[in-house]
Amino acid sequence: MNKNSYMNTLGIKAKIAYENLSKMSEKKKNDVLKQFCTYLKKNKKLILNANKKDLYQSKKIKDGMLERLKLDDLKIDKIIKSVKKIIKFSDPVGKNLASWKRPNGLTIKRVSIPIGVIGVIYESRPNVTSDVASLCFKSGNVVILRGGSEAFFTNTILSYLFRKALKKKGCDENCIQIIESKNRKNVDYLLSGMKNYVDIIIPRGGKNLVKKVKAKSKVPIIGHLQGICHVYIHKEANVEMAIKIVKNSKMRNFAICGAAETLLIDRKCIKTHCGPILKELKKSGCTILGDKFIQKNFSHKIKIAQTKDWETEYLSPIISVKTVNGVDDAVYHINKYGTSHTDSIVTKNKKTAEKFLSSVNSSIVLHNASTQFADGGEFGFGAEVGISTGRMHPRGPVGLDQLTTYKYILEGNGQIRK
Repeated sequence: MNKNSYMNTLGIKAKIAYENLSKMSEKKKNDVLKQFCTYLKKNKKLILNANKKDLYQSKKIKDGMLERLKLDDLKIDKIIKSVKKIIKFSDPVGKNLASWKRPNGLTIKRVSIPIGVIGVIYESRPNVTSDVASLCFKSGNVVILRGGSEAFFTNTILSYLFRKALKKKGCDENCIQIIESKNRKNVDYLLSGMKNYVDIIIPRGGKNLVKKVKAKSKVPIIGHLQGICHVYIHKEANVEMAIKIVKNSKMRNFAICGAAETLLIDRKCIKTHCGPILKELKKSGCTILGDKFIQKNFSHKIKIAQTKDWETEYLSPIISVKTVNGVDDAVYHINKYGTSHTDSIVTKNKKTAEKFLSSVNSSIVLHNASTQFADGGEFGFGAEVGISTGRMHPRGPVGLDQLTTYKYILEGNGQIRK
């Protein structure tokens, strides 16, 4: 079977499965997810053996990626816990989002429906397989998964257990499908040759993966390219609060897309705020790159920041620091160099905060809080398939509700248009 017929067969099966899944009751969906949890718990040894195969074949990859790839009993328990959280959320399908009555007597309702067939391309983390499959299924969407080749055996066994749960509960196994091949040409075909079958593509991974998907896809995309996130310290920021927020935004986990990469400090508070904030960052093991004003006002020797640093997602313990002339300058810098991901202002001045929040073009903006709250779990969404930074729906963390679209239902009693 060549790649086209193989992939097209997945697409045909997905479309057929969607016809049933889109109408499935919440109880039925939850029964399948509960059965999936049971199979995960009963088959830990099978999952760990598959994971060992992946680890053996991926010995040369970086330690950080290897750690994300590795599973153990505790990590499988976390996967089960995540699925159980999704079970507890109400079904996002069939919600009455808005309704009104027209003067002619027509009643109009806007009702949530599934998107359809979703293709998800991702790297490394096997937990993404179970999270994404569960989220798509609960929201009434069929999913075609393509995980990274480094996690091939683990992803295959996890999708097998989900399909087994579907079959056990009398549902179409093809609600969840995985591309059972490491051939990258299948990914290219998913992006460019399956627009008749796939409604949305979600890439989840590094910059290179997302860049490739954006360049090649003929299907609409939900996702983000980079997370160049900022914290702006306004002249009326509380120093102690600023220290805590900046440190957490950068150093709690510097390898996630919600980590701060650039710190902006108001010139009017540079003498009072710059030293204490940067001293705490340096103490935490963070490398600091600063403009000439930052260099002048910080007692430690630091490297000069270049223009390219404002455009860099480090995903490591490095931060670039720039002086700005007030909130307008901060907003200008963020909208020019940011990636519409997550940006925060620290200030006691509510009016200034409101100006920042309404002027920055990002999908998530914060006042007096860490950028690391850019996470579906922190929003109360449970698991997420990623963060979307596009201008179209959805924006921000993509959870259950964000994996739906809507239709209009009009009810009349014989009305005709004049």
